[in-house]
Amino acid sequence: MNYLSEKHKTLSESQQSGFMKWFGQLPMDKKAVAIGLSLTVGISSAAMAWQGTSSDRIYFCIKTPLKTLVCQDKNNRPFRMTPFYWEQWKNDGMPPQVVRDPAMGVNGLVKATNPYKASWAFGGFLGFALAGWMLRHCQYEEKQRAVFEDIAQKRDAAKAEMAARSELLDSYKDVAIKEVELQADLDLIAGDRTVDIQKAEIYAHTEIEVTQMEASDAIFEAQTAGMSEEQKAEYIKHLRDTKTPYLQGSQTLQGTIDPNDKVTGGEQPAFRQVAEGIASQENKTAWVQNLIKQTALIWGNQGGGKSWLARYVAKKKKEAGYRVVVLDPDSNRAEWKGVESYHSWSDIEQQIRDYVKELEERLKTFNNSSLSEDQWRQKLWSEGKALSLICEEATTYGDFIKDEELLSKFGKLALTKSRKQEMPLTVVAHNNTQACLFGIKSLHNLVSKMLQVECLALVDPITLQPKSTGKAKVKLDSSNEWLDVHLPTMTAKISDFNDTRPTKSHPIPPIDKATLERIYELEINIGSKAESSPTPSLTPLAQSLLQYLQRTGRTSAVIQEIQPNFKVKGQRFSSEELKRLFNELVENSLAVWLDANTIEIAQNQTDLEDRQK
Repeated sequence: MNYLSEKHKTLSESQQSGFMKWFGQLPMDKKAVAIGLSLTVGISSAAMAWQGTSSDRIYFCIKTPLKTLVCQDKNNRPFRMTPFYWEQWKNDGMPPQVVRDPAMGVNGLVKATNPYKASWAFGGFLGFALAGWMLRHCQYEEKQRAVFEDIAQKRDAAKAEMAARSELLDSYKDVAIKEVELQADLDLIAGDRTVDIQKAEIYAHTEIEVTQMEASDAIFEAQTAGMSEEQKAEYIKHLRDTKTPYLQGSQTLQGTIDPNDKVTGGEQPAFRQVAEGIASQENKTAWVQNLIKQTALIWGNQGGGKSWLARYVAKKKKEAGYRVVVLDPDSNRAEWKGVESYHSWSDIEQQIRDYVKELEERLKTFNNSSLSEDQWRQKLWSEGKALSLICEEATTYGDFIKDEELLSKFGKLALTKSRKQEMPLTVVAHNNTQACLFGIKSLHNLVSKMLQVECLALVDPITLQPKSTGKAKVKLDSSNEWLDVHLPTMTAKISDFNDTRPTKSHPIPPIDKATLERIYELEINIGSKAESSPTPSLTPLAQSLLQYLQRTGRTSAVIQEIQPNFKVKGQRFSSEELKRLFNELVENSLAVWLDANTIEIAQNQTDLEDRQK
């Protein structure tokens, strides 16, 4: 056996007996003889162990009441036992009916015919075990030899391959050296020619400049012919101070340092800059056209302008001819005049079912028709079937619509099949995470590929409230690149969609701190007059909740529905906190409990007394 190291050899030999070492050093023919002898010993010992009995036997009979002897059982097997058990039986009380069989041996005692039977059996086992071990040893050595032969063959093949590669590398090296030498010669020749050409160009350019200088001198001499030296100096000063159409503003020949300040001809740069500014202003929001006919996700932090942008898109969709349907659980119809809007969860769920049903019917009809895609879409427009759905607060849908299969089907169909059926979907959410679309995580792969708009917000340093930056990032459909864009500029949130004229963009001038604080003060005063007068016994948070419920036109409120939408200075409230605020309204006779999580807001004191009765 070959060893990996001396330590490996020492460890292996320390675990072997002298017999194992001796057997391992024998040649193959002597190993075969040793195995044969071991098998012969095993077979002979097994044969000897097979014969005779190893101990004495006492044969006995049982006397019957008829004075007959029964010496065998029903299977004709004689009654017998060893002398040890016979004596033990006698000591324990042998029945008198049991007597030795006089027909067997000496008074029933038969001596053992093979007293060394156990030794022969052990010798047989030892012979077979030794032969098996020697065969196993030979088999192991044969496997080792096969492994070493395989390694030797691979080594020889690797040496041959390395030799061939070495020869090939030598050939490559010679070729590379020749190529480098040839390239160096070519570069040297090309360099010499380039130097000659540059010299010729320099000489020609110098001659041209000299000729131009001589011509300029000749022209100057002709113009100043007959002038005195003082008149020439005055003429030169006049030329330097004269403005030329090739300079901007108040620049003169003498004051011009940077040649890049010059412009071509008599073109007025101010006019060009104004024209470019107007064009860029008109094109700043051209990207919004992508949101009109495509399914899109509008998301971002609070105050980023998501809802304003969604309303702007709804306006554009209606102007384009779409039937606009809005699903907004946090608003009412007064906020969406001129378009279909649904605000209760039962109505929203039914609209989703109708949308899915309509989209499936259109797909089935289109698949069974012979129209091309363009012809089919033209047919939908001609029949007035262009429909667009806008889903506000889409992240909360999964909390109140328990039919997860419906929401999953709705999301998958809307994200993959809606555009070609003229049923684009616009989703408004707070983020673009896995569950941003109706709380269904399985839609994340489709969300990552869809058209997305992230509205950017920042914190106002005066009010510490989030506000829109007027900018956003757009990721186009099936793209991973985000582009910086400007949001449409609007002076107020769109709530009336009856006017189909395009919304004009008016830049808002900057407002100083004093004016801004005055605006906030006016808003507070106007709000206090428009809303019901605050109740002195209410805490500020309870007053904010009451104003929110009155502003949204609610007659009842559920904790689970209010929780994701009601916030004060960006802070949301837990269920327990809202329950305490609800209880404060009830204690001040402004609402009554309908169940553990629902209150009904009193419109006046008479209604409240009637409900309490």
